[in-house]
Amino acid sequence: MTSAGSAEVVRVTGQGAGPQAARLLHRAREARLAGERTPAVPRAEIDASWDRAVRCGVDPDQSPESELLEADEIEHRRHSTALGELMPLLRAGLASIADAARQIMVVTDAEGRVLWRQGNAGVLRRAHDICLEEGAAWSEAATGTNAIGTALVDRVPVQVHSAEHFIRALHQWTCAAAPVRDPRDGRLLGIVDISGPASTFHPATLALVDSVARLAEGELRTRHLAEIERLRSVAAPILCRVGGRALAVDVHGRLAAVTGMAPVDRLPLPKSLRPGRVWLPSLGMCHVDPLPGGWLVRVGESPAEDVPRRVVLDLSRPRTPAVHLTGPLGNRTQRLSPRHAELLFALAAHREGRTAAELARD
Repeated sequence: MTSAGSAEVVRVTGQGAGPQAARLLHRAREARLAGERTPAVPRAEIDASWDRAVRCGVDPDQSPESELLEADEIEHRRHSTALGELMPLLRAGLASIADAARQIMVVTDAEGRVLWRQGNAGVLRRAHDICLEEGAAWSEAATGTNAIGTALVDRVPVQVHSAEHFIRALHQWTCAAAPVRDPRDGRLLGIVDISGPASTFHPATLALVDSVARLAEGELRTRHLAEIERLRSVAAPILCRVGGRALAVDVHGRLAAVTGMAPVDRLPLPKSLRPGRVWLPSLGMCHVDPLPGGWLVRVGESPAEDVPRRVVLDLSRPRTPAVHLTGPLGNRTQRLSPRHAELLFALAAHREGRTAAELARD
């Protein structure tokens, strides 16, 4: 435990997982709920999660409950995620260890819905009492502070022990979770978690879960590279016959092969890309043809009539600025980062142009 100003920061790691730390955390939680000052505060990530749980209206004294997904919906989600392909690896890396340690492995989708669970039979039965079962929702909005839900929010590995849980009924549990991302586009696929009775806490559990999650991402990366290589073998003879600039990309825009132009790591593609002519922001007017596992993109000269005729910077939603492009080939909306929106606004306000130094000051 370390000090933060006049309050004591309770860090539940290693020896800190004992009864004294749990009692301090319990008092800190009770004081927070009562709006009182406390001589102890939790770790920063737990403190922030408690605040979110309060804002979401989670009842700290209500046992976890969730409307379970129907069996066919669970199966649909299992077949719709790349996590299904990784289950043999996850089971080999975690399930047997969890069983021996009187814990269970839990795998959720990107919404925090439990799709798989496996491990110690007795703990699986106990998990039913806290609704830690297939189809249940374990986001923070549904279940308050817990390793699965907090890892979903923070996008980092998280361990939550005993009274760090927002809901009192979970104080007899410990859990460690890590996110699994798709290496092709960084998209969150879901969460892998180890949960069990608080007495089974071990400081190395989080490192184990995170290591297996990284192995899973590595497996996806290896499979993706094999897919790229297959796409490259199909595209290479086609690109040899193409005059001018062209490139072959997978469905996520990752480059497989290129001719007549400098290579790019990734080509941003519209969400609903179809064969034919399309205007791509980074390349201009292009012609797109389907390939097995991707697209052939031929870059052409852009006649003036094909260029978007109207560009509207939309700042009506400060958190999600966007630019709307209107032209003869249809309409397109591109979301912007706050800084990109600032730069476009500055350029629109100064039609004569701005230097880099002037933009930095704007």
